[in-house]
Amino acid sequence: MKKLLFILLGIAFGIVMYKAETASWFRIFEMFHFQSFHMYGFIGSALIVGLIGINFLKKSNATDCDGNPICIQPKNKSVARYLLGGIAFGLGWALVGACPGPIFVMLGSGLWMFGLVILSALVGTFFYGIIKDKLPH
Repeated sequence: MKKLLFILLGIAFGIVMYKAETASWFRIFEMFHFQSFHMYGFIGSALIVGLIGINFLKKSNATDCDGNPICIQPKNKSVARYLLGGIAFGLGWALVGACPGPIFVMLGSGLWMFGLVILSALVGTFFYGIIKDKLPH
């Protein structure tokens, strides 16, 4: 039953992203050319909601679906990992025209070529899992 709830929430999130045009290649193109505030506003509002949510989880004794306490570990401070990871993420986003969230929405909206993007993301994640111990963390 929990899995069905998560699937329905994912579908609802996809519909919201589609209707808000955040899964539109043209909106992403406008963002990278600084021609529209639309995507910056969406990302900024998501950042604010995330900050509030994480602070709420840290201050309250929140639990997950199974009743286990949610414990958010502090991140390691490392310039190399965030710089290299951010560059790789940004280049992939700019080349494909979408970040990982909207690629599923684009596939669901009938843009079948994003199936190749999803497959490539899965292959890249697999190879990261193989070499992650050799990378600067």
